[in-house]
Amino acid sequence: MNRIIIAAALAIVTMLPAHAQEKMKLRIGTEGAYPPFNYFDSAGNLVGFDIDIANALCEEMNAECTFVTQDWDGIIPALLANKFDAIIASMSMTPARDEIVDFTNKYYNTPPAIAVPKDSPLTDASPESMADIILGAQSSTTHANYAEKIYPDTELRRYGTPEEYKLDLKSGRIDAAIDDSVVLSSWIDSEDGACCKILATLKNDDEIHGPGAGIAVREEDTELKEKLNAAIAAIRANGKYKEINDKHFAFDVYGD
Repeated sequence: MNRIIIAAALAIVTMLPAHAQEKMKLRIGTEGAYPPFNYFDSAGNLVGFDIDIANALCEEMNAECTFVTQDWDGIIPALLANKFDAIIASMSMTPARDEIVDFTNKYYNTPPAIAVPKDSPLTDASPESMADIILGAQSSTTHANYAEKIYPDTELRRYGTPEEYKLDLKSGRIDAAIDDSVVLSSWIDSEDGACCKILATLKNDDEIHGPGAGIAVREEDTELKEKLNAAIAAIRANGKYKEINDKHFAFDVYGD
């Protein structure tokens, strides 16, 4: 009798569709140093909005996903070298990047901002006011590119991670910092960022920032891109996106 039961069970398994037997395996590349979007918490867990979105997309696609952390400067080369299959790391879909990788539809879009010490003499973020100061930005980002274009008379100091420019802004080694408005606001609202304030929220430059943050894949991975786009649409429609958004933010980061 046991042999009959085992044989029947094996027959049922073999009749199941392939997707019910094997999950798609997907490696997600992220930076792990960009709070509140992707970072390690005090317990060493990889957390943040990007991570929750990635997990929701993987669940929607019935995919088994693992995360690979990678320094920002090398994240696109690592994707092209097959270190992982997709980048979910708040990457703006710029025209320059679009020539190297392919992007999904956006999954959020927030504007840049400039932060300064609370006792800063700066009253606005015009090019004239910002002339002759030292402005910090993470290297290889749209924010550094924006600063180069908009503030030609400002000394731009590039950093490997946001934590480095935050440290220099707190210690007075730079006069201001430029980054995503959510990143800066989240930091300022924390004990670590109590030194500083938002000077101004800036308008996105379409040529520099593109239409928002998307998921980068290799250009040949069209099927993966289509699956990710379908999953983004699905979590937007079924309420999962809003649930994740509201967990992290008091406003809608998806944008127009």
